[in-house]
Order: sequence, then C-alpha cells, then structure tokens
Amino acid sequence: MGSLNSPKKIVLTGGGTAGHVTPNIALLPHLKEAGFEISYIGSYDGIEKKLIEDYGIPYYGIATGKFRRYLDVKNLTDPFKVIKGFGEARKYLKRLRPDVVFSKGGFVSVPVVRAAASLHIPCIIHESDMTPGLANKLCIPVAQKVCCNFPETYNMLPKEKAVLTGSPIREELTRGNPIAALDMCGFTSNKPVILVIGGSLGAASVNQALRDALPGLLKDFQIAHICGKGKIDEAYLHTEGYIQFEYVKEELKDLFAMADIVISRAGANSICELLALRKPNLLIPLSAKSSRGDQILNAKSFEAQGFSMVIDDDDLSPQLLTEKVLELYFTRQTYIDAMSKSNQLGSIKAIMKLIQDAVL
Repeated sequence: MGSLNSPKKIVLTGGGTAGHVTPNIALLPHLKEAGFEISYIGSYDGIEKKLIEDYGIPYYGIATGKFRRYLDVKNLTDPFKVIKGFGEARKYLKRLRPDVVFSKGGFVSVPVVRAAASLHIPCIIHESDMTPGLANKLCIPVAQKVCCNFPETYNMLPKEKAVLTGSPIREELTRGNPIAALDMCGFTSNKPVILVIGGSLGAASVNQALRDALPGLLKDFQIAHICGKGKIDEAYLHTEGYIQFEYVKEELKDLFAMADIVISRAGANSICELLALRKPNLLIPLSAKSSRGDQILNAKSFEAQGFSMVIDDDDLSPQLLTEKVLELYFTRQTYIDAMSKSNQLGSIKAIMKLIQDAVL
C-alpha cells in the first residue's frame, strides 16, 4: 500500500450494465479532489471499458464469467473464466498496490473484490437494488462496508457492515438548463412537461402505452420521450408537443430540469437520480417475467416512502397511464416534500467518508 508521502490509490470496479458504472463515474471528481490516484478494473470489452476510458482513467481488463441460477451450458465454462479473472485481478492489484477497492457490483467485480481481500486490501461495495444480486452476495463476506440504497436492504445486510448511503449521482445532472431543453424540444413555457424514460430494456410496453395515450395527454402536457435505440416511431415525428429521442447524453440534465413529472422504469440508479433531483415520478417497473423482479421491489420501496407513484407493467393501459399522470401532476408537491426529507441524498459525501476511513 502507499506510504505516508505517496498519493492515496484506489481501484474502482463494476460493470456489465451502465448502472454498475455511472455511480463510479459520479465519484471521480471527488476522488480526484481528495488526491486519489484512480485505476479501474473491468471486463475485457464490457460497457464499462468505453465509459471509463472517456474519462482518461487507466483501465485494466480481466476475464469474467456470469453466475447463473439456471441451467446453461456456459455454467460449465464460466467458473474457469472467473478463476482466470481472479488471477488477472490479483496480478494487477499487486502491481497497482491500491489502498482501497470500491466496487459497484456486476459479475466482473467478484474476482476483483475476492482478489483484493486475498491481498488484505480493504473493499467497500455498493448494492443498488433492494435485494443483493448474486455477484454482491459473493463479495459481502469479504467486504469491509456494504453501501445500500434502501432501508429494507440495510436490514438484510450484516449489521456491522451495512451503511444506508443512497446512490452516487453525477453532479452535472443537477445543473440542467430548462430553457435550453424547451428550445431543443420546440416546447412552450406555459404548458407542463412530462419526461418519459423508456430505457433500452423492455421499453416496448411503456412506449406503446404512452403513444396510445398521446391524444388525451397532449391536451394538458408536452412530452419528451427517450424511447431507446431503434424505437422511434416515425408516425409521430410531426406530432405537436411530442418529441422522441433514441438516447440522450449531455442533454439529459436539461431535460430533467425542464420536466414537471417523470415516467420511468424502476432501475435503482434511475430512481435514485429522480430522488436526488426531487422529480415527482410515476414508476413502471419491469415485470418479473422480464427480470429477477428487483425493479418491482425498488418501486414498492419508493412508493412506501412516498417518493413515487407506481403502475405494474401487467396493468399498464393508455387509460390507466393517463389517470395516474393527472393524479401525479396535481399532487406533485407531496412527492417533492417527501423526497426532500430523505436521508439517502448525501450519498457521495457518505461514500467518500467510508473510502477515506478505509485508507487510514
């Protein structure tokens, strides 16, 4: 590990989906400001490689295998990939000699955290979802601290390790310009705006219900719809008050600033962004048929805490969507008030303290 005079070093890990990477990205400016030398260990060519290299962080790829609860021929070969990944991670960690490892989860994190523990490097891990995924379950026994997003998760974790932090949110999301978004969308400032985030996975049902509900919704609202790659419907390209985007990056902060209410799936990072921005929201979690059911649990927790209104994907219809949107809009202040009282908002500060404490 680093001596007293050398810079503090941290290795970040996590990948497989953007949700296992964006919280790490949110920490980058704070880690740099605190004087950390940052490296990243991820899979050879996962989404994390592209996202992290954009920030100029040294990146090291390792072999990774998926842990499945179901029968699959890859269950015979993937354990060997995990063992190979463990060896590669150990080699990189010996070379990098970090003071601490911070893991955002995903299957790539298992060999990294396990290798770090074998070298007596303290590990802090973060669980986004209500119930720990299989990868994090394999990391929890050797982690020093386990950060989580939900009060319910806190009660499932070892008491001496659990910390309710919420999820780190990219600070630029709080710096949106609503006027820039109105101009980009061609919207007027005297009619409320709904932002709909369909997401890439399983967005078809949300996209369809929304488009079927447009005749009713557009009487009272303007709608900006992020519908996913290849999901733009050309039949609606010239519909006044409705604009579609396949994907947005830098402009997302402006769209959030413009939105009066948000309709979204219930991925953990997405809903933590809505909480941090205090955006009244209607969640439509992925059904248990399309996922391990974590979005349903995430949404139910946010509903119970008064942060969100929820529609089950199986119940989704244009009529119900319209009714719920109107109800949410007219009661939006109660949701803003509840979110403002949340103790899951100082996540970056809380996580940075855990990282700093682990280095001492």
